Order: sequence, then C-alpha cells, then structure tokens
Amino acid sequence: MPATVSRGRGRRTISEINMVPFIDVMLVLLIIFMVTAPLIAPSVINLPSVGKADKQPDQVVQIIIGKDEGLDLKIDNKTVRLTPDAVVAAVLQAQSGQPPGSSAVVISADKDVRYENVVTLMDKLQASGVQRVGLSVKTANSKSK
Repeated sequence: MPATVSRGRGRRTISEINMVPFIDVMLVLLIIFMVTAPLIAPSVINLPSVGKADKQPDQVVQIIIGKDEGLDLKIDNKTVRLTPDAVVAAVLQAQSGQPPGSSAVVISADKDVRYENVVTLMDKLQASGVQRVGLSVKTANSKSK
C-alpha cells in the first residue's frame, strides 16, 4: 500500500518501490550459488596432443578426397584414383609385410567435401584393421597455393 503524505492543501501519494524484499531474495540466491558452486565438478576432457608419437611411421599412405569426392591414393609419390573399397584393399596391401602400426594413413579432404564421406572412409579403414588413421589439416597461418 502506498504511503501518503499530507502537506498543505492535499494529500499526495508517494510511489516508490520497496527494495528490501528484492535485496533479501538476491542475498539468498547469492548464498545458494556460493554454496553449490564448489560442489559442481568441472568436466575434464583429456585431449590428445600433437607430436607425442612413440615412433614416426616408416611409411605414410595418403588418401586425397577431391572436390568431386573422388578418392586418390598416394603411396611413394605414385597417385592412383580408386573406389572406396579398392582404397581400403590397396591400403591393406601396402601395409602387408610390415609390423602393425609402422605405417600411417593420412586422409586429406577438400574443405567442400561432406564430412560424412570422410568419416565413412575412416570407419572403413579402422574396421579393416588399419591402426593409424589421421586427418591432414592446414594451419591457420598457412597460405594456400
């Protein structure tokens, strides 16, 4: 209920907001947040780091996915265009006779290629037993040629 003040001729209503309940609610919320904040465990994500491999690969097989989503397989500076199933077979053939994990497969995809195609290829390679599959990226300060 607004307070009234009588001065002179008439009565005038004073319209002001009572701040005490607002301050009480804010202090209670502050105390609740201060008590619960230390109890919330932050999630920790263990991210892999670059350059920490035990041993560099003896052989690097590069798979290039072009804008037309065609697959090129590059082994020892020889490039061959293949289908996805033929790429997996060729990678397995290139790795035969070598100890497991001694060769790495690097997938280089054009930035306009659908991400689904890259993941499907990685999945096929890993399902066939290829142990080291990675993605090739361009760093932010590299210039395209």
